[in-house]
Amino acid sequence: MAGFLIAAPNSGSGKTTVASGLLRAFKNRGYRVQPFKCGPDYIDTKYHDTASGNKSVNLDLFLSSAQHVAELYAKYSLGKDVCIAEGAMGLFDGYDGMQGSCAETAKLLKIPVVLVVNAKSAAYSVAPLLYGFRHFDAEVNVAGAIFNFVGSESHCRFLNQACIDAGVKLFGCLPKNAGLEIPSRYLGLTLENERLFDEFADRAAAAMEQYIDLDALLAFARTYGDVQAAAAETRPATVGSKIRIAVASDEAFNFTYRENMERLKARGDIAFFSPLRDSRLPEADFVYFPGGYPEMFLEQLCENTELHGDIRAYVAGGGRALAECGGMMYLSSSIADAKGREYPMVGIFSQKASMKNMKLTLGYRSFNYNGFAAKGHEFHYSHCETEATSVAQQYNAAGVPVDTKLLRRKNAIAGYTHIYWGETDNLFDMFN
Repeated sequence: MAGFLIAAPNSGSGKTTVASGLLRAFKNRGYRVQPFKCGPDYIDTKYHDTASGNKSVNLDLFLSSAQHVAELYAKYSLGKDVCIAEGAMGLFDGYDGMQGSCAETAKLLKIPVVLVVNAKSAAYSVAPLLYGFRHFDAEVNVAGAIFNFVGSESHCRFLNQACIDAGVKLFGCLPKNAGLEIPSRYLGLTLENERLFDEFADRAAAAMEQYIDLDALLAFARTYGDVQAAAAETRPATVGSKIRIAVASDEAFNFTYRENMERLKARGDIAFFSPLRDSRLPEADFVYFPGGYPEMFLEQLCENTELHGDIRAYVAGGGRALAECGGMMYLSSSIADAKGREYPMVGIFSQKASMKNMKLTLGYRSFNYNGFAAKGHEFHYSHCETEATSVAQQYNAAGVPVDTKLLRRKNAIAGYTHIYWGETDNLFDMFN
């Protein structure tokens, strides 16, 4: 098996373009490919899914233990020919210095790093940059480079000389190409948008075939050993009686972690439903409303009042529900668009969500509620107007209290934090 990590000195270098292109190019060659994403991102993974034909898996050393990350990599790489992990931010950027960085993940998994470098305004000066990244940590094997936004063949020759002098292998130079601009990340999973993703993957793969030495990259990655030797399986869930689980899933609600869903599958039978189109809530003992883009479908969500009534009746009867970010907005009294126009929603929580005066809030979160030690990630542009008291204090990665609220009404729990429970069996302790 060939396995490697696509990383960069900083964001904006083109990691997702390169990762998606390589996934599709190797898939087109008939290889069984498996994508991974370092960090909590649930949007890049959708590009991976489309490009590879396999669902991407998040590897995050804040949300879970090192053992869990290693087990996930071994589990999902089993039987695959090529495994490509895409990093987040810069190679050494973690939640606390290098802690939680994709460099730390590469060390843990013992996979080599291919650095994607934005060469738009640099030539031979990339040599000390490459040298520094290669030698900063001896346990991080920065052994190859791909240059992006290259202006000409002569530009590529300067970059090649820089690689030689820095002791880093050059795999190719990608020219400036407007066709390789990633489609808007602010998209729901409509058939039209999936077509755009697919076309983008094809264009990116064609560029990889033309400008990247794929044979050399594959041979290089194979020389670093077979990580499948461990062939570990993630710890099986401890399952009691099976329960009925309903999960909101459509263009508006689709931000889920793969291993979270695997844990739910181990606990019971999952029925998916669409808040956009379904008028009835499936019979359930637990309902999950994941995050997504409800603000893109306000009229449709607002008009589906029959489902609103079903959800209200389910919660009033003591039914357990978890709503995260966009899911929480949906269970609020209303959602206002960017112009301030309000659309009535389900009304479980007496708060108003709004996209007006959008401002980004993001970061890792942790909290403890009813014995459930939760870790998750917050990422949103909306805000909620509420006077409700939080049932748990949340903290950032440094352990500093933040004002992110966790709300509860009867057995419905909601908040902005996307919780990761792929490593635990006690998610339902929250409802005690």
